[in-house]
Amino acid sequence: MVGFFKFRNISYAVQSKRPQTPNPFVALNRFCHYGSRLGFVSSNPSSSSVQKNTQNNVAIFWDLDNKPPNSFPPYNAAVKLKLAASSFGIVRYMVAYANRHSFNYVPPVVRAQRKEKKELNQLENKGVLKPVEPYLCRVCGRKFYTNEKLINHFKQIHEREQMKRMNQIESARGKRRVNLVAKFSMKMEKYKNCARDVLTPKVGYGLADELKRAGFWVHSVPDKPQAADIALRNHMVDMMDKRRVECLVLVSDDSDFVDVLKEARLRCLKTVVVGDISDGALKRAADTGFSWKEIMMGKAKKEAVTVMGRWKDRDVLKRLEWTYNPEMEKRVCNLDDEGGEREDGDIEGNIHGEDDECMQNSDTGAWWELDSDADITSSNSCE
Repeated sequence: MVGFFKFRNISYAVQSKRPQTPNPFVALNRFCHYGSRLGFVSSNPSSSSVQKNTQNNVAIFWDLDNKPPNSFPPYNAAVKLKLAASSFGIVRYMVAYANRHSFNYVPPVVRAQRKEKKELNQLENKGVLKPVEPYLCRVCGRKFYTNEKLINHFKQIHEREQMKRMNQIESARGKRRVNLVAKFSMKMEKYKNCARDVLTPKVGYGLADELKRAGFWVHSVPDKPQAADIALRNHMVDMMDKRRVECLVLVSDDSDFVDVLKEARLRCLKTVVVGDISDGALKRAADTGFSWKEIMMGKAKKEAVTVMGRWKDRDVLKRLEWTYNPEMEKRVCNLDDEGGEREDGDIEGNIHGEDDECMQNSDTGAWWELDSDADITSSNSCE
């Protein structure tokens, strides 16, 4: 009895030292779980990443020479445009091209606003008009009863402080420069937000700064004819060659971009045009088009849902279409012809062989001799 217990303990020790093979069902349960409704649901994080990557990458290309936001504030127009383009996918790139004259140009609406503001300041200085609430400096918090005093205060104090901060950062190098940028970042941002409302832009009406604030990459080209169009066209072709985007949004009414849109459609890219010409060449070459009024009113974002549905239906129909491939057809036909010839040859060979044997058997006797019973049975077997 004691020997039996010793043997059992030794067997247990040997089994514990053996390498255990992992159970496939246990390993499967580590990566999967059973849901209450869907049954078997995979919890692999790669599946969720695949679903997220199914959205299209969108790029916005803005021709400022041809289509500047004259009737709308630049920042609001850029934000509305990005919001509408985000309905077609994830907006990855926002590019705007223009020459120096486009940035220096002041629209008539902005000119009228500046003229009205100047007349209002003159009436306030003469005491004819008094503001309901005093003007507040959003940098230091001081209050003024005329707008002109606020502007003078801002230029004499806060603008000089900003220049000093910029000079310190430019003169510093290395780690000290990084520390200064981190130190003055809040003050510089506060100054920029206040200066946007108090000061008048020295060049143009702040088109480049407003677009940069909205997230656009603004590039100025030389003052040559068609310089912005060429640069914008090359940038679009480069994006298509590198396959970085699946949807192109072009803000322009220039018919010179028709070839680029046709090339994009040949490469199975989605194309959207934003312009004021309702039946222009660009909108006919693109998949869909919107006007600036539809962009600003939010109508384009609502219509984007139906456009995306049309694109999905078109992709499904393309997969179901039958395509004729001449080379494949030739290969299949050649194989069928060779197989048919071989089968026909075998059948004809068998038939001719049997006929020859029967003729030889039938030619054994003379024609005037009567056939015996044995000959009749042999002839029947041949038939």
